Amino acid sequence: MFPPGQRLPEGDAAIRATDNDAALARLSAVQKGYLTDPFITPLVPRAHFQPSRPPLINIGTYVRSEGLDELVNGWLVLSAEEGKQCQIVSMGAGSDTRFWRITGPKKDVLARYVEIDFPEVTTRKAMAIRKSKELSTHLGKPEEVSLANGGTTLHSPIYNLLASDLRKPPAESLAPLLTTGNAPMLSPSLPTLLIFECVLAYMSPAASNAILKWYTESFSAPLGCVVYEMFALNDPFGRVMVNNLKARNVTLPGAEPYTTFELLPTRFLQHGWDLAGALTLKDIRRDYVTPAEHERISELEMLDEIEELELVLAHYAISWGLRLPSNASELTARWRVWEIKRKVGEQ
Repeated sequence: MFPPGQRLPEGDAAIRATDNDAALARLSAVQKGYLTDPFITPLVPRAHFQPSRPPLINIGTYVRSEGLDELVNGWLVLSAEEGKQCQIVSMGAGSDTRFWRITGPKKDVLARYVEIDFPEVTTRKAMAIRKSKELSTHLGKPEEVSLANGGTTLHSPIYNLLASDLRKPPAESLAPLLTTGNAPMLSPSLPTLLIFECVLAYMSPAASNAILKWYTESFSAPLGCVVYEMFALNDPFGRVMVNNLKARNVTLPGAEPYTTFELLPTRFLQHGWDLAGALTLKDIRRDYVTPAEHERISELEMLDEIEELELVLAHYAISWGLRLPSNASELTARWRVWEIKRKVGEQ
């Protein structure tokens, strides 16, 4: 990750460096055939010269992607069944390519796709998007795409890249960007999905709770949230993970309240949400990937560290929550069945 003798990033720079790790992991999983994502290459500097990651990382990236993709695609399907367009807000989005990977009829369901991150991250991503024909052509006509705020912000009819520090109070970090002004970015009356991929762990529990509370109080349509994080970091293997990150000047205050798997849904239920669920990546790999996919993945690379893989996957989870509006009985879509579906026994 960092050459010997090179000074490690500190503070926010250390947190931002974790996005580089995730981008390189996804690039490796794509190059090795685990995933299909032609859009990650333009977002990784010198992508063709990057070394592959170990099989353990490739498999973890694959399982993470499969679980998150299913929940996001399920939200788009439910919104279409409701006869509504929807909004997706990806916070701490980094180098994520999800907007570009939503294709076909699902794309028509999107009213807005918003990504929010540190200005240093959004500036780099906006520049990469403008330089890449593969990325920029998906945003709309050239005259409909613009940069703002010194290059930290990019606007297009659907996709919007915004700079903010999510640790600040939502009245300062979110409301001015999303819900205030003459032409608010988001509508409180459209189904809205929030995505946090390895974001809340780096924030204080008070800051992350404030974000969910703000969305809960500000939006009146179905509101969903997907969180991918590490947890149970108080056991021996978890402490190894924490110490490894501390060596890179990264701490995980947001993971401290979630010492067990059973606590993960409380992130949503404490705000009065209607349902919540969670699965570890170990669960997803074992029971939520089809046998055919298992066979395909097993043929890509030799994996010797099965025990270590399962230990790692058991400390990462995807959790999700759903808040329904007061008129939930009038909704037509089956919002309560939104989840990752078990695949064992399917082909």
